Amino acid sequence: MKIGIVGASGYSGGELLRLLDRHPFFNIEYIAAGSQAGSLITEVHPHLVTFTGRAFEATQVSRMNECELIFFALPHGESAKLIASLAPEIKVIDLGADFRLNSPAAWEKYYGGPYAGSWVYGLPEIAGQREKIAQSTRVANPGCYATAIAVAATPALVHGMIDAGDIVVVAASGTTGAGRKASTTLLGSEVMGSLTSYKFGGVHQHTPEIEETLGIVAGGFVKISFTPILAPMPRGILATVTSKLTSPMSTLEAQEIYRAYFADEEFVTVLGGDALPKTSAVLGSNSVQIQVAVDSHTDRLIVSAAMDNLGKGAASQAIQNANLVVGIAENSGLSAVGIGS
Repeated sequence: MKIGIVGASGYSGGELLRLLDRHPFFNIEYIAAGSQAGSLITEVHPHLVTFTGRAFEATQVSRMNECELIFFALPHGESAKLIASLAPEIKVIDLGADFRLNSPAAWEKYYGGPYAGSWVYGLPEIAGQREKIAQSTRVANPGCYATAIAVAATPALVHGMIDAGDIVVVAASGTTGAGRKASTTLLGSEVMGSLTSYKFGGVHQHTPEIEETLGIVAGGFVKISFTPILAPMPRGILATVTSKLTSPMSTLEAQEIYRAYFADEEFVTVLGGDALPKTSAVLGSNSVQIQVAVDSHTDRLIVSAAMDNLGKGAASQAIQNANLVVGIAENSGLSAVGIGS
């Protein structure tokens, strides 16, 4: 199948290239990169040696229309500008935010600009989404934080274990989550040896996405308090999700509920015993590692989730969705095994 990547010079675009280069069914026909058009791919992504001598192309709808499947890895607001000009039969996985939200008001509040509408939400591991994705031709790939938090909270909400109106999340992400655009706050000298919160006070743009997604899972109102943290590492997310229990239970009972929920999910592992998720353990993979505990002192459920923000939080999840859309094995070209530290 002929595929294209638009926005391939960014971190997510580079990870798409790395993974798709070895995909058994997809052939990369078109690689576009806006301002980097004409530059050699290895000048921007020196690790992608199999693309030696190949240059980024300009962003052209005519070239996109020569493909059967397109991955968009663009800043929010950009993919929506191009979608209307695509041939309707072309399948699209959008890694940006343009089609994630069901609420125009939420889009206006957290993003601004014209509201483009909503597509099927591409998180197969939450109830009912896998079937919807497989029946779709246009899929909105979830945000990285949203993926980790939704996976962590879904079993508890499905089973009515927690207060859905008061979910507290603190999550740390590596610097690639902010994109490749130059910024003083992301310089190595600023980041190394330091942790800092950002978009503090409930203003992070993934907040409405998480609430909408979990609201569907819970079948009702969900409210989260979300504090993101910038971590001094290139990639990875560690999210801690807590909420008041609706009835007493033990840690072992909570763990068993989570293990049963994810029993058939290749890319979600609920760790055993006292093992805790580590970002280094999922680096380069499409996996989410989870641990669950009950804080009996406060009667709260505590869920820790680790994943690669460029993997399950972006590129590998987009490929997982594309596999479902075209009707091939969901794990094609993907691995549940991280490269380790």
